[in-house]
Amino acid sequence: MEMFVLIRVGSAIGALSTIFLVLATAVIGLTLLRKQGMSTLLRAQERLKTGQLPAKELAEGLFLAIGGALLLTPGFVTDFVGFCCLMPGIRHLLIAWAGKHILKATVKAQRDSQPYGQAANDPSASRDSHSAPSNKVIEGEFHRED
Repeated sequence: MEMFVLIRVGSAIGALSTIFLVLATAVIGLTLLRKQGMSTLLRAQERLKTGQLPAKELAEGLFLAIGGALLLTPGFVTDFVGFCCLMPGIRHLLIAWAGKHILKATVKAQRDSQPYGQAANDPSASRDSHSAPSNKVIEGEFHRED
């Protein structure tokens, strides 16, 4: 797809203009990346100073890194996706979407890893003493006698 778009644009405006346009989008994107990256870094440092985990800022940093890498890749399709990762409003939507899907996958993986596919907190899952072991913790003391 990237090659198709580059060839179409190149045939419409010329090869040199296309090369210039690709380089210009990279420069503009990297300037925007620098500004957004510094802002995110400062917010992360502020959260750390107050003793909070900068989870949102880490996610933003990941998307900024992806956007920066895409902007350095020559082409208009990658530039478009890279700019989407750099624009704060779109980036926040992408982070929310990715977080929702990661959470869904994590819950599914946890559910699938339970014995017989039953969730640990499922009250309807009845187990007798001869079925799969429960996840209950039994506290006590012991003394080793040799």
